[in-house]
Amino acid sequence: MSVKIDEKMIDHLAHLAKLEFNAEEKAEIMKDMNRMLAFVDSLSKLDTKNVEPLVYISEETNVLREDDAKIEITQKEALLNAPKKDSDYFKVPKVVDKKQGTGNREQGTDN
Repeated sequence: MSVKIDEKMIDHLAHLAKLEFNAEEKAEIMKDMNRMLAFVDSLSKLDTKNVEPLVYISEETNVLREDDAKIEITQKEALLNAPKKDSDYFKVPKVVDKKQGTGNREQGTDN
């Protein structure tokens, strides 16, 4: 096996994924990742000379409909059931606060 997962690699991956692990969890993750890499490495020992590359999992193809634009509901009809609306638009709670970059969903403000 060419790559070996060590504690430094686990710390780096945890930092990238914004995760925290205690020593016991780190050891378990290191063990699991090394087992996964060993398995993948064992696949490289298989003789695949006469095996055709798999491009698609099945022979089936997606049957898609044409994307035709239709007016199913008018703007006025869409606004009929809106809990809060302006003359032409839905009014929704503010999600992003420009100063802090976080939402204020908890407060339920409409600004």
